[in-house]
Amino acid sequence: MISFLSGKIQLKTEKYIILDVNGVGYKVFLSQKTLSKLPEIGASFKCFCYLNVRETALDLYGFLTKEELEFFEILEEIRGIGPKVALEISSLGPLEKLKERILAQDERLFDGIPGIGKKKAMAIILELTGKLQRNLARERVKSDEAEESLVHLGFSRQKVKQALSKIPRDIKNIEDKIKEALRILGR
Repeated sequence: MISFLSGKIQLKTEKYIILDVNGVGYKVFLSQKTLSKLPEIGASFKCFCYLNVRETALDLYGFLTKEELEFFEILEEIRGIGPKVALEISSLGPLEKLKERILAQDERLFDGIPGIGKKKAMAIILELTGKLQRNLARERVKSDEAEESLVHLGFSRQKVKQALSKIPRDIKNIEDKIKEALRILGR
């Protein structure tokens, strides 16, 4: 499984790049958002990857962050959404804004994406809402565990909550959250 690539951009098109990784050229499909952020041809580029295995092809989809890749994987699991549509959806805007609009059940989110009408948009939103809420619940449980651990170390619950609220969202691991909170708390 190819999960990460790092190399030099050899070719840029409207839908993909060719990335030279030690003399091997990989065709990596990217969202419009990612393509707009790419450096010039010949520059170094790193991306997380999703390898889509089909009977007739092996397609690589690239993402700037692990969170974008995870959101793509959630989208791709939904019946009726293939990797190209998932890539288009993931390119609609900042990840947090997309999640907010999905949780707010904004069906206009998918306007302009070929093959997604009003009915399909609502079905996608319903399924995504459930998946995103489960993910948020898991994150809350991890925050609660970190909070309890810090309270057991002798910190007041109020100060612990303040410290945990300052931790970047990309820190998911409980141990890392506790370490960062301890740094913020000054110990």
